[in-house]
Amino acid sequence: MSKTVTPPSPSSLPLWQLLIGCADAVAAVRQGQSLTDALAARPATERPGVQALSFAVLRRLGTAEALRKKLVPKAPQPWVDALLLSALALALGTEYNAHTLVDQAVEAAKRRAKVASGLVNAVLRRFLREQEALLSALDNDPVAQFNHPAWWIKRLKKDWPEHWQAILMANQEQPPMTLRANLRHGSTAAYVAQLVNAGLLPAPTATWPDAPDQAQPIALPSGVPVQRLPGFAEGDVSVQDAAAQIAAPLLIYAGGAPLASGARVLDACAAPGGKTAHLLELADLQVTALDADPERLARVQDTLKRLKLQARTVAADASQPDTWWDGQPFDAILLDAPCSASGIVRRHPDVRWLRRESDIAALAKTQDAILQALWPLLKPGGHLLYCTCSVFKMEGQDRIDAFLQRTPDAQACPAPGHLLPVVEYLDPARHNRGDGFFYALLHKTPA
Repeated sequence: MSKTVTPPSPSSLPLWQLLIGCADAVAAVRQGQSLTDALAARPATERPGVQALSFAVLRRLGTAEALRKKLVPKAPQPWVDALLLSALALALGTEYNAHTLVDQAVEAAKRRAKVASGLVNAVLRRFLREQEALLSALDNDPVAQFNHPAWWIKRLKKDWPEHWQAILMANQEQPPMTLRANLRHGSTAAYVAQLVNAGLLPAPTATWPDAPDQAQPIALPSGVPVQRLPGFAEGDVSVQDAAAQIAAPLLIYAGGAPLASGARVLDACAAPGGKTAHLLELADLQVTALDADPERLARVQDTLKRLKLQARTVAADASQPDTWWDGQPFDAILLDAPCSASGIVRRHPDVRWLRRESDIAALAKTQDAILQALWPLLKPGGHLLYCTCSVFKMEGQDRIDAFLQRTPDAQACPAPGHLLPVVEYLDPARHNRGDGFFYALLHKTPA
């Protein structure tokens, strides 16, 4: 069973207080709320510590749930259950002394659910006494072993028979903090030098390219607050995973030569705006950034403002172009389609517990609908780049194969296809192992 997790951030708050917040967050996720929303409800002083604990717990939740079922077959009330799960998950790691953790979990129970403090104490102390035997009894439980739902594991086995275990293990790792230098402000090499001078990056061992069409992601050895990044407020740099940084240059150079200045480009499902900004950093384009969620679209506008870039932003459903399209065809379309996010669970460990098996087929229908709706908006001779942050083939190659079968004027072009988080497909010398992604580039043949 993997024990690789993000270590909790140092905090001046007592552990019992952070455990209360962690139990609140875990209970919310188990009831269907995203961890992002649950953390947003915490006081700002608690948020970093609670987030670190919650990430560790959610990466071990399968093991913790199996242990709790053996220790307490009848689940206690939801918050007490979440506290037990949190303490059991943390006890599996090395973040805290085991007896300190038990004492602080009991204190948390006393302050929130006093009647249950005895139960919490008894269960956790029994776990410490019988830990070896209890864990040995879970050896044949794949959910406890890999900390993913059974249906998720089954789907990965089917899609990636040679890589499924490596993908599951990679999902337990702390992801890198990967940066993208704004090439309108300077070269990647120049920004790397700023990071070295700031003590955020060791002296590079490889040569960083200066050409705009050869920009490379920059992976930091450890994450830092964005305020510590040189020139972040001024728009010199953005945080974006290495796999996501493939999108903009792939679309801009899809025809060999770059898109012409002033080309009309649609970024469908654009929030939070990383790909929109990257397009505008690389070329002088007329970009329409579309997203169905007005609140998420506001994040696109904030990103563009920080980077001093401009795009037309539209809050509308990409699958309903009659409600927002002006009738003028686009030279290129980027469709980052809604998906399961199964490729980014390193960064969002709650996703694996929030998704249901039935969601994948429902999302595939949505992906088909958006593809079908947007294709007529593309000029003949233009390119559409379809991508998802998913490792499931139903949301990637299966969708493109089906689309090509029913769309005579669509032609597949060279593209990365499925990218797995276990494959260092960019530059191993710079340790840029990206998230799980899928890319397909489609050319619209002239009539």
